[in-house]
Amino acid sequence: MKLNSLKIFSPPFVLATTALAIGMLVTTTVNAMTLRELRQLERSNTKQGQWYVQYYLIGVLEGLQEANATTVRQGGPAMFCQNDRRLNTTQAKSMFDAERKLNADLYEADMPVQLVMLNALASIYPCK
Repeated sequence: MKLNSLKIFSPPFVLATTALAIGMLVTTTVNAMTLRELRQLERSNTKQGQWYVQYYLIGVLEGLQEANATTVRQGGPAMFCQNDRRLNTTQAKSMFDAERKLNADLYEADMPVQLVMLNALASIYPCK
C-alpha cells in the first residue's frame, strides 16, 4: 500500500485537519502569572522555588524588552527608554521587589506579574 493512496492524505482530510488545528490555536489562551501564583511558585519548592521565580522574572523582563523594541520599531511610543543602557538579568528580582515595596498599595494579588515589571522598568528607565 502506498502512502499517497491512503485516504488520510486526501485534500478534504488535510483541509479539515488544518482547520481544526487553527481553530484550536485560536481558542487557546495563555494567561499571565498573577502575583499570588508567583508567591505559590516560590513556596512550592523550598530548595528551588526562589530559582523558579528568578527564571520566570528574567523571562518577563526579556519579553517586555522585546515588546518595547518591537513597538518602537513599528513607530509606536516606547513604554520605557533604556537608551542603550545594559540591564543585567540578575537584577530582575530586585527590580520587581523594589517596585512592589515602593507601590505596595497599588498591587493586588490577582494582578499580573508583567504589570509590576513593566512599571519597574518605566520608573527606572523613564522616557523624557
